[in-house]
Amino acid sequence: MTAFNEVERILSERRSTRAFLQTPVARATVEELLDAAARAPSGTNMQPWRCHVLAGDRRRALSQALVAAHAEGPGAAELDYYPAPAFEPYLSRRRTLGRALYGLLGIERGDHAAMHAQHARNLVFFDAPVGLIFTIDRRLKVGSWLDYGMFLQSFMLAARARGLATCAQAAFAPYHAVIRQHIPATQSEIVVCGMSLGYADDSAPENRLTTDREPARRFATFLGFD
Repeated sequence: MTAFNEVERILSERRSTRAFLQTPVARATVEELLDAAARAPSGTNMQPWRCHVLAGDRRRALSQALVAAHAEGPGAAELDYYPAPAFEPYLSRRRTLGRALYGLLGIERGDHAAMHAQHARNLVFFDAPVGLIFTIDRRLKVGSWLDYGMFLQSFMLAARARGLATCAQAAFAPYHAVIRQHIPATQSEIVVCGMSLGYADDSAPENRLTTDREPARRFATFLGFD
């Protein structure tokens, strides 16, 4: 297999995993993945990322506090991840994903209690042994957020290359006040997202979810080719 084929394989295997085994992941492994991801490009090499890694009792304590907060309703998010109101074609893509996931889980349309419970699964990192919280200095601008996306993708691909699974989760962002009580992040930092890291539970129905991608010919314009 050529190096290009191997990269393609890793890209195609990356999934948002929503159920994990309890198999532990060593701190050294996580640190190596973060070191690899930190090779991601950033404007003038600013490296705007900051990561808080939790395992064991520290991860469980954070999740317990988040689930309790979830029962009362999330606070105000510090960033607008999705447009309001949603519009096409993005609205249809979100709805397609939701129907597919809830269908695998046997959650019927309109079952708000079950949907609420499933959303809470985000906050326990889907039972992954390692949870990560990513933050950014709130004074930084949109360019650094673009750089951050490349860093996160690099981390997820490095994890996949090691046989690990991940799920990047915007669901943590509205709970920034609770999260700051459990990590050394100050008001000068915005919670970008959380991420679950571990080994996928292949027996879980939600991990059978696959999503479609638009082909390049649908979103790219090619100019000047013969």
